[in-house]
Amino acid sequence: MRTIPYLGKGAAHIKGMCFRTVVFSCLIIPALFAADEQQLALALRAQTDFDRAALAATPQLPDTARCIQSQAALLSVARPSELSLVHYRKGFCTLAGATVTNTPAEFGDAAAEFDKAIAAWPDRASVSPKNSPPEPVSSGLRVLAAVARLKAGADPATTERERQEVAAAIQPAVCASSIMSVTYCRALVQTGRDWLGWMALERNDLYEAGRDFAAVLQLPWAQWTAGRQAFVDRKYADSAADYRRALDTWVREQRDQSASIRERLDPLPNIPAALMDLGGAELLSGDLTAAGASLDAALKADPSLAQAAYLRGRVDELAGNATQAIAEYNLASRTAFANAKELASGEAHLYRGILMYRRQDYGHAENEFASALNFEIPESLRPDAVAWRHMAAVAGGSCGASRQYLEDSLAQVSPYFPKEEARLVAASCPLTGPGVSASLDVK
Repeated sequence: MRTIPYLGKGAAHIKGMCFRTVVFSCLIIPALFAADEQQLALALRAQTDFDRAALAATPQLPDTARCIQSQAALLSVARPSELSLVHYRKGFCTLAGATVTNTPAEFGDAAAEFDKAIAAWPDRASVSPKNSPPEPVSSGLRVLAAVARLKAGADPATTERERQEVAAAIQPAVCASSIMSVTYCRALVQTGRDWLGWMALERNDLYEAGRDFAAVLQLPWAQWTAGRQAFVDRKYADSAADYRRALDTWVREQRDQSASIRERLDPLPNIPAALMDLGGAELLSGDLTAAGASLDAALKADPSLAQAAYLRGRVDELAGNATQAIAEYNLASRTAFANAKELASGEAHLYRGILMYRRQDYGHAENEFASALNFEIPESLRPDAVAWRHMAAVAGGSCGASRQYLEDSLAQVSPYFPKEEARLVAASCPLTGPGVSASLDVK
């Protein structure tokens, strides 16, 4: 049989060399060549579409959509050794589009593609240099898969799994892969650290958060962590300054539409809640004007923040505007009830109790505080509810043990609780006397 030379001229060149003795080869080889040409065309288009989407200064939905389609087409003909790369590129383009639309389902689709890329990773060994050790999965790829799942809206159990996955991916980091540039991989490793820091903040683990953000102290999340630590240390003016720096950066970034794909993968702050925290720090530092402005901004951004309404009431109360303070406490209670499941809210009863107390209706106030403790209430508010209940009992004339319970409870209250007022109430009540209240069962 005659050997068929050079196939680069296409099927016509091959057909011209056909003989009866090679009929089978002359039928099959042109078909194989046509398939190779088709695969090459798909590969070139997929590469071009990916480059256009990935190298854009900001993600563009038409580009990401074309990229997703061309990677899907290439997957149908890709060799096993190519599957990991193609799934990665499809996942990346899906993720890029999701950062524009902020659609949880699209983030989930991206995570699924990254998982397929990781699953197909061992098949890349066939294209590795001979006798070279297997290349570990890229840290950048593992971080992308975890971040996509977190962006999709993970529950606490999933968040913990992704925390473990990110920690394992970046400690130590592996960025020697041909699937993405070393520089980009290292940038994604930093993204992974940012997410670890964010998750530490969610657990109130300020030490771990500070360690995760230590590499880039100018990051707003690093500044926010410093503010949280200053708040715990009761350095409220320093806390407010750190919070303000972080918030200014976040607000500026939200207004800037030119963020890159990687920058859009960072954990997003809850701006209304951050404004509330800033207002709280300003309140405790004595800057009532700034606190009022920050809390008004928080409520405007998210009217469902019952605690922001309560703190706004504290601002008005300290400013001597008792009538407005009572109106804010009423708003806080109604807001908390509106947000409650099945109208059961310990937080709502707490704010209603404060409203009753400020109206000097101490009996009803004590009942509200008791209800607050009997319903579901955030653990951070429970010590305050206990102290308010004892203070209402003492203010209503139940002295003796109630005074001692009040004094003991002050060691656990939040900085927003009026401790000095409580001490004055306790001092006005004798240590012994009639009228021990129902508050004795709550210490």
